[in-house]
Amino acid sequence: MTRILLVEDDKSIVANLTEFLESEGFRVKSEPGQAGALGRLERETFDLVLLDISLADGNGFSVCSAIKADYGLPVIFLTASGDEYSTVTGFDLGADDYIPKPFRPRELISRIRNVLRLTGGTGTVTKLGKVSVDTVKGSASKNGKDLCLSALEYRLLLVFLNNRGAVLSRSQLLETIWDIAGDFVNDNTLTVYIKRLREKIEDDPQKPEIIKTVRGMGYKVDL
Repeated sequence: MTRILLVEDDKSIVANLTEFLESEGFRVKSEPGQAGALGRLERETFDLVLLDISLADGNGFSVCSAIKADYGLPVIFLTASGDEYSTVTGFDLGADDYIPKPFRPRELISRIRNVLRLTGGTGTVTKLGKVSVDTVKGSASKNGKDLCLSALEYRLLLVFLNNRGAVLSRSQLLETIWDIAGDFVNDNTLTVYIKRLREKIEDDPQKPEIIKTVRGMGYKVDL
């Protein structure tokens, strides 16, 4: 699973962005300032850094310079400082992309995956039985063959993947996936998409071994 360090001092942005990125299959840790970010990088391994310029201490330019010199990780600036000087400075320091706030979440995901592809980010492939999920490529395969999943089917699979061992109610699943459908996803639609997902990932959709029904409660993946 791709590991992202989010360096941002706005708690609201951190909470919302962390929730969104993790729903897309990324693992996120956050720090509000320069000292905490560089300390975290010394202790833990990451695949990519999302970085603001204005921080609780220090500044994003200094953090980017240190990351490129000491760790060689891909860096994406995600900042309200969208002026030409800041943008050029960011790229001159080695930033791999520069995204002004406010940003579009789906575009951010696309840019993250693009940077990881270009820089050779690992993005550990995670397995569910015979199914492999690559969060960098945003793809899934079974027995080495690509699964043609829709956006909602892929999101459902990620939700189950990120909540292994937990029973997820239908209301929890609806709250997680409705925002990428273009309109509200109702309970009947959820039933259809779970059925379609099972048909693609299960050996026998009538007797599912991956997405199991917990009667009266919801669904559970415990592989």
